[in-house]
Amino acid sequence: MQESIKHETVLDTGAEQLGATYATALLAAAKSEGAVDEVLSQLGQLVTETLRQHPSLASVLESPRVNVEEKQRVLDRLLGSQVHPVLLRFLKVTAVRGRLEYLSAMLRSAETQHNEAEGRLVAEVRSAVPLTDTLRKQIREQLSSKFSKDVRLIEQVDPAVIGGVVIRIGDTVFDASVAQRLEAMSQKASSGFAKHLLERFDQFASDAS
Repeated sequence: MQESIKHETVLDTGAEQLGATYATALLAAAKSEGAVDEVLSQLGQLVTETLRQHPSLASVLESPRVNVEEKQRVLDRLLGSQVHPVLLRFLKVTAVRGRLEYLSAMLRSAETQHNEAEGRLVAEVRSAVPLTDTLRKQIREQLSSKFSKDVRLIEQVDPAVIGGVVIRIGDTVFDASVAQRLEAMSQKASSGFAKHLLERFDQFASDAS
Protein backbone atom coordinates (compact mmCIF):
# COMPACT_ATOMS: atom_id res chain seq x y z
CA MET A 1 0.00 0.00 0.00
CA GLN A 2 1.40 3.38 -0.98
CA GLU A 3 2.20 5.58 1.98
CA SER A 4 0.29 8.82 2.22
CA ILE A 5 2.44 11.82 3.15
CA LYS A 6 0.92 15.21 3.81
CA HIS A 7 2.52 18.02 1.84
CA GLU A 8 2.00 21.66 2.65
CA THR A 9 0.47 23.96 0.09
CA VAL A 10 0.79 27.69 -0.53
CA LEU A 11 -2.65 28.26 1.02
CA ASP A 12 -2.06 26.01 4.04
CA THR A 13 -2.61 28.55 6.83
CA GLY A 14 -1.72 26.03 9.52
CA ALA A 15 1.63 25.35 7.86
CA GLU A 16 2.37 29.06 7.61
CA GLN A 17 1.56 29.65 11.28
CA LEU A 18 3.66 26.69 12.35
CA GLY A 19 6.44 27.82 10.04
CA ALA A 20 6.40 31.27 11.64
CA THR A 21 6.74 29.81 15.14
CA TYR A 22 9.68 27.59 14.20
CA ALA A 23 11.29 30.36 12.15
CA THR A 24 11.26 32.70 15.13
CA ALA A 25 13.02 30.07 17.24
CA LEU A 26 15.60 29.36 14.51
CA LEU A 27 16.39 33.04 14.00
CA ALA A 28 16.81 33.61 17.74
CA ALA A 29 19.25 30.69 17.99
CA ALA A 30 21.15 31.76 14.88
CA LYS A 31 21.33 35.38 16.06
CA SER A 32 22.83 34.30 19.37
CA GLU A 33 25.64 32.66 17.37
CA GLY A 34 25.99 35.57 14.95
CA ALA A 35 25.13 33.25 12.09
CA VAL A 36 21.72 34.33 10.77
CA ASP A 37 22.77 34.81 7.14
CA GLU A 38 24.77 31.58 7.09
CA VAL A 39 21.99 29.51 8.64
CA LEU A 40 19.31 30.96 6.36
CA SER A 41 21.45 30.38 3.30
CA GLN A 42 22.07 26.75 4.28
CA LEU A 43 18.41 26.12 5.08
CA GLY A 44 17.50 27.64 1.71
CA GLN A 45 19.90 25.35 -0.12
CA LEU A 46 18.54 22.33 1.76
CA VAL A 47 14.91 23.15 0.96
CA THR A 48 15.14 24.57 -2.56
CA GLU A 49 17.94 22.41 -3.93
CA THR A 50 18.74 19.24 -1.99
CA LEU A 51 15.23 18.11 -1.06
CA ARG A 52 13.72 19.11 -4.41
CA GLN A 53 16.41 17.32 -6.35
CA HIS A 54 16.18 14.24 -4.14
CA PRO A 55 12.48 13.59 -3.43
CA SER A 56 13.29 10.17 -1.98
CA LEU A 57 15.31 11.89 0.76
CA ALA A 58 12.45 14.30 1.39
CA SER A 59 10.08 11.33 1.66
CA VAL A 60 12.28 9.67 4.28
CA LEU A 61 12.49 12.83 6.38
CA GLU A 62 8.76 13.48 6.13
CA SER A 63 7.55 9.91 6.56
CA PRO A 64 5.78 9.09 9.83
CA ARG A 65 6.89 5.47 9.31
CA VAL A 66 10.59 6.34 9.69
CA ASN A 67 11.45 6.71 13.34
CA VAL A 68 13.08 9.81 14.80
CA GLU A 69 16.40 8.12 15.52
CA GLU A 70 16.80 7.07 11.89
CA LYS A 71 15.94 10.57 10.67
CA GLN A 72 18.52 12.06 13.00
CA ARG A 73 21.13 9.57 11.77
CA VAL A 74 20.34 10.61 8.18
CA LEU A 75 20.70 14.29 9.12
CA ASP A 76 24.01 13.62 10.85
CA ARG A 77 25.43 11.64 7.93
CA LEU A 78 24.33 14.11 5.26
CA LEU A 79 24.66 17.44 7.02
CA GLY A 80 26.80 16.91 10.10
CA SER A 81 29.94 18.46 8.62
CA GLN A 82 28.18 20.61 6.04
CA VAL A 83 25.93 22.97 7.97
CA HIS A 84 26.16 25.25 10.99
CA PRO A 85 25.55 23.42 14.31
CA VAL A 86 22.57 25.69 14.99
CA LEU A 87 20.84 24.47 11.85
CA LEU A 88 21.66 20.82 12.54
CA ARG A 89 20.24 21.07 16.07
CA PHE A 90 17.16 22.80 14.72
CA LEU A 91 16.57 20.07 12.16
CA LYS A 92 16.95 17.35 14.79
CA VAL A 93 14.49 19.04 17.13
CA THR A 94 12.12 19.47 14.20
CA ALA A 95 12.45 15.75 13.49
CA VAL A 96 11.64 14.90 17.11
CA ARG A 97 8.48 16.97 16.84
CA GLY A 98 7.53 15.41 13.51
CA ARG A 99 7.54 18.70 11.62
CA LEU A 100 10.16 18.19 8.91
CA GLU A 101 7.47 18.36 6.20
CA TYR A 102 7.06 22.04 7.03
CA LEU A 103 10.62 23.12 6.26
CA SER A 104 9.49 25.17 3.26
CA ALA A 105 7.07 27.19 5.38
CA MET A 106 9.76 27.65 8.02
CA LEU A 107 12.19 28.93 5.39
CA ARG A 108 9.66 31.37 3.92
CA SER A 109 8.79 32.76 7.31
CA ALA A 110 12.41 32.96 8.47
CA GLU A 111 13.39 34.91 5.37
CA THR A 112 10.41 37.23 5.77
CA GLN A 113 11.11 37.86 9.45
CA HIS A 114 14.80 38.45 8.77
CA ASN A 115 14.10 40.85 5.91
CA GLU A 116 11.62 42.79 8.03
CA ALA A 117 14.16 43.02 10.83
CA GLU A 118 16.69 44.36 8.31
CA GLY A 119 14.18 46.88 6.94
CA ARG A 120 13.91 45.15 3.57
CA LEU A 121 10.66 44.79 1.67
CA VAL A 122 9.94 41.32 0.28
CA ALA A 123 7.81 41.10 -2.85
CA GLU A 124 6.69 37.81 -4.36
CA VAL A 125 6.52 38.08 -8.14
CA ARG A 126 4.69 35.50 -10.27
CA SER A 127 5.13 35.52 -14.02
CA ALA A 128 4.46 33.09 -16.85
CA VAL A 129 8.13 33.10 -17.87
CA PRO A 130 11.30 33.99 -15.95
CA LEU A 131 11.82 37.73 -15.46
CA THR A 132 14.38 39.41 -17.66
CA ASP A 133 17.13 41.41 -15.98
CA THR A 134 15.55 44.61 -17.29
CA LEU A 135 12.07 43.83 -15.96
CA ARG A 136 13.47 42.62 -12.65
CA LYS A 137 15.36 45.90 -12.27
CA GLN A 138 12.29 47.96 -13.18
CA ILE A 139 10.08 46.16 -10.66
CA ARG A 140 12.66 46.47 -7.91
CA GLU A 141 13.25 50.17 -8.59
CA GLN A 142 9.56 51.04 -8.75
CA LEU A 143 8.75 49.19 -5.54
CA SER A 144 11.79 50.68 -3.81
CA SER A 145 10.70 54.17 -4.87
CA LYS A 146 7.09 53.60 -3.80
CA PHE A 147 7.86 52.13 -0.37
CA SER A 148 11.21 53.83 0.28
CA LYS A 149 12.83 50.53 1.20
CA ASP A 150 15.33 48.11 -0.19
CA VAL A 151 13.41 45.44 -2.05
CA ARG A 152 14.03 41.72 -2.31
CA LEU A 153 12.14 39.84 -5.00
CA ILE A 154 11.05 36.23 -4.63
CA GLU A 155 10.35 35.08 -8.16
CA GLN A 156 8.02 32.27 -9.18
CA VAL A 157 7.23 31.05 -12.69
CA ASP A 158 3.52 30.25 -12.95
CA PRO A 159 2.05 29.40 -16.40
CA ALA A 160 -1.45 30.24 -15.06
CA VAL A 161 -0.48 33.92 -15.13
CA ILE A 162 -0.32 33.67 -18.99
CA GLY A 163 1.42 37.06 -19.30
CA GLY A 164 2.31 40.11 -17.21
CA VAL A 165 3.09 39.78 -13.53
CA VAL A 166 1.37 39.32 -10.18
CA ILE A 167 3.15 40.99 -7.27
CA ARG A 168 2.29 40.13 -3.68
CA ILE A 169 3.55 42.17 -0.74
CA GLY A 170 2.21 40.85 2.52
CA ASP A 171 -1.56 40.68 2.15
CA THR A 172 -1.63 43.12 -0.79
CA VAL A 173 -1.70 41.83 -4.36
CA PHE A 174 -0.97 43.93 -7.46
CA ASP A 175 -2.40 41.87 -10.33
CA ALA A 176 -1.22 43.05 -13.75
CA SER A 177 -1.50 39.62 -15.34
CA VAL A 178 -3.10 38.75 -18.66
CA ALA A 179 -5.21 36.17 -16.82
CA GLN A 180 -6.68 38.91 -14.62
CA ARG A 181 -7.39 41.11 -17.65
CA LEU A 182 -9.12 38.23 -19.44
CA GLU A 183 -11.23 37.57 -16.35
CA ALA A 184 -12.18 41.26 -16.17
CA MET A 185 -13.07 41.25 -19.87
CA SER A 186 -15.13 38.09 -19.40
CA GLN A 187 -17.06 39.63 -16.52
CA LYS A 188 -17.60 42.83 -18.49
CA ALA A 189 -18.77 40.89 -21.52
CA SER A 190 -21.10 38.77 -19.38
CA SER A 191 -22.46 41.90 -17.77
CA GLY A 192 -23.00 43.52 -21.14
CA PHE A 193 -24.70 40.43 -22.52
CA ALA A 194 -27.03 40.20 -19.51
CA LYS A 195 -27.88 43.89 -19.82
CA HIS A 196 -28.62 43.40 -23.51
CA LEU A 197 -30.92 40.47 -22.76
CA LEU A 198 -32.81 42.48 -20.14
CA GLU A 199 -33.25 45.35 -22.60
CA ARG A 200 -34.51 42.93 -25.23
CA PHE A 201 -36.88 41.35 -22.69
CA ASP A 202 -38.22 44.79 -21.65
CA GLN A 203 -38.82 45.63 -25.31
CA PHE A 204 -40.54 42.28 -25.86
CA ALA A 205 -42.77 42.80 -22.81
CA SER A 206 -43.66 46.32 -23.97
CA ASP A 207 -44.58 45.14 -27.45
CA ALA A 208 -46.67 42.29 -26.07
CA SER A 209 -48.67 44.50 -23.70
